[in-house]
Amino acid sequence: MNYRHAYHAGNHADVFKHWVLTRCIVLLQKKPTPIAYVDTHAGIGLYDLSGEESSKTAEWCDGIGRLWGAEQPLLEQYLYAVRELNDGNELRYYPGSPELARCLTRGQDHLYLNEKHPIDGQLLKENMRIDPRVSVLLGEGWHVPKALLPTAEKRLLMLIDPPFEEGDDLKKSVQALEETLARMRQAIVCLWYPIKDTVQLRRFYRDLETSSAAKLLRIELYVNKPDDAARLNGSGMVICNPPWGLEEELRQLLPWLAKILEQNQGDWRLDWLIAE
Repeated sequence: MNYRHAYHAGNHADVFKHWVLTRCIVLLQKKPTPIAYVDTHAGIGLYDLSGEESSKTAEWCDGIGRLWGAEQPLLEQYLYAVRELNDGNELRYYPGSPELARCLTRGQDHLYLNEKHPIDGQLLKENMRIDPRVSVLLGEGWHVPKALLPTAEKRLLMLIDPPFEEGDDLKKSVQALEETLARMRQAIVCLWYPIKDTVQLRRFYRDLETSSAAKLLRIELYVNKPDDAARLNGSGMVICNPPWGLEEELRQLLPWLAKILEQNQGDWRLDWLIAE
């Protein structure tokens, strides 16, 4: 495993993924019962945008860099989590999904974070050491559903966000969804994926449509026209059992977000792969 997310932290795909994840967390907090947040491929949790890796690509400039001064009510909690890491108006640090979830969850919630990469796993432990609500695992991300579920908490929000180094990561994502639902039927499962190879994506959609999920919402944000498999044209997230109110919020902000983040041609998609 060679993928290091530090090169891509804060880019347009991160912004999209983390904003959707934020809205799921916020909407789930309308009920007081505890939430288990599970991250199968967590990364290190915190990224220095002035560091060697981020400076080499500067992808964050066309991601969080474009939103840093934005004033949008539906972005408020997401940008709050980013600002909590930074002093004043200077943007230097960016939260990965573990830090975002840690910042936005409550005292009664619990976080289970898994990272296989030996160096990144230790960095994740170091970054999360101050919070007793966080458990860090250093195993294979695809084994997390069988290893952890069911959780003591009855409500589960899981993020499946593999590095996509292997050609079968989309298929493994669907398998992880099935294994999660077999153990916790009402789990909210978020599958993130890059938009590159449209042929692979069509197979992915078919696999999802024949899965055992009761409801699957598909959300995609494009910064380029999705006709070049060699580049990251956008990204998507499929959400199983999305929280009530999420679809309406997405319809409100996605057109604006596509316009702000577009590089050559911005666009968006929101539909149901499996409707209730």
